[in-house]
Amino acid sequence: MSDMKRHDYLIIGNSTAAIAGLEAIREVDKEGTLAVVSDQREHCYCSPLITYCLSGKVPEERLSYRPQDFYEKMSVDTYLGTTVVETKPDEHEVVLASGARFKYGKLLIAVGGIPIIPPVPGADLDGVFTFTRYADMCRVREFIGTNHVRQAVVVGGGMIGVKVAEALALLDIETTMVELMDGILAQALDETGSRMARRCLEENGIRVITSTAATSIGGGNGKAQSVTLESGSRLPAQLVIMAVGVRPNTQMAERAGLSVNRGIIVDDHMLTSDADVYAAGDCTEAFDPLIGEARPIAIWPGAYMQGAVAGHNMAGQEDSYAGSIPMNSIQVCGLPTMSVGLIEPPRGAEVLEYMSTDEKVYRKVFIADRRIVGALFVGDIDRAGIITGLIREGTDVSSFKNNLIERDLGMLSLPKQYRKHMVSGPGIEV
Repeated sequence: MSDMKRHDYLIIGNSTAAIAGLEAIREVDKEGTLAVVSDQREHCYCSPLITYCLSGKVPEERLSYRPQDFYEKMSVDTYLGTTVVETKPDEHEVVLASGARFKYGKLLIAVGGIPIIPPVPGADLDGVFTFTRYADMCRVREFIGTNHVRQAVVVGGGMIGVKVAEALALLDIETTMVELMDGILAQALDETGSRMARRCLEENGIRVITSTAATSIGGGNGKAQSVTLESGSRLPAQLVIMAVGVRPNTQMAERAGLSVNRGIIVDDHMLTSDADVYAAGDCTEAFDPLIGEARPIAIWPGAYMQGAVAGHNMAGQEDSYAGSIPMNSIQVCGLPTMSVGLIEPPRGAEVLEYMSTDEKVYRKVFIADRRIVGALFVGDIDRAGIITGLIREGTDVSSFKNNLIERDLGMLSLPKQYRKHMVSGPGIEV
């Protein structure tokens, strides 16, 4: 094709890691030609807010986290709503669904994760949705608006499932959550925290069924009407949300011949197995310093930092990524919860716990080799930042460990030398 376009930098994807990547490239190189290609049509938006948008808590215009003229100001060519069907690293070329081809100097793959859809009979019926993208939210909202949805079943009790269930309950839809594990939010909370979160959902009218699987979705006239559980019991439902989880989207990288494990394999420069192809965000495996190995860690701050590191290196400014500490923060019907690092204590770890007398505030900290390796907070997360800082720094906490779970943990609970390290600046006296 004679008019084949060439870009110095090409980014596939348009979420957190992609936006961080393009901003980092522009920090270093103001002139190089830069393009973003994404199968999503929308301007960059904050995906954790889409459940709030569904319930009406957050207006649609608040979803976007960059101004409308962002791409123009950054001198970025955008190809939104455009699918890449092939990536050819040897030829420095990508092929679009339209048949158009782009040449690139450096490529960033930031295509995120894809929802896991279990092989449940009936999952293809009208009224069955996943819920990870803005387009999913629009489809669900439209379906609710045009169908007589009285009952909904959310399959999965992770973070997406909890937030969708909460949104549906706010829309006065009778909502049931079905979770295979013993408790909800099993990837983010321990048994006690999970129980507190469940109680909160139930107090807000959401039925929670754990330790069971949804085995089929029944329907009529091509539309979902019920969900059948392992026990044989049937839940009426005109709307079913599959929220079983998300896995790294590695298909493009695999087809391009890049090294892939559970996610795309990258080094600390976010470079893949090809010298001119980088990857960042939920499609990759990120280094977890607490366990000393790489694994998929789908968190927003990690994706942003990875994108920034990739962008800097693509533009020729050396930067490296030190790794991500897993962190999950979610409000469950107004109950704040947060976990940082490991949620199960490693063998031989010391466990510190605090539970308030009204059982509304819970804290748990794991200490191994004199440093914190994990912490959970439910009901009061104001001081979680202090604990997170101690984990990140790998600080020896043995001399003040008993202060860590105090009800009013604050900077003054910490040794003076650490306070000086944590907080400094004009007018600050610690």
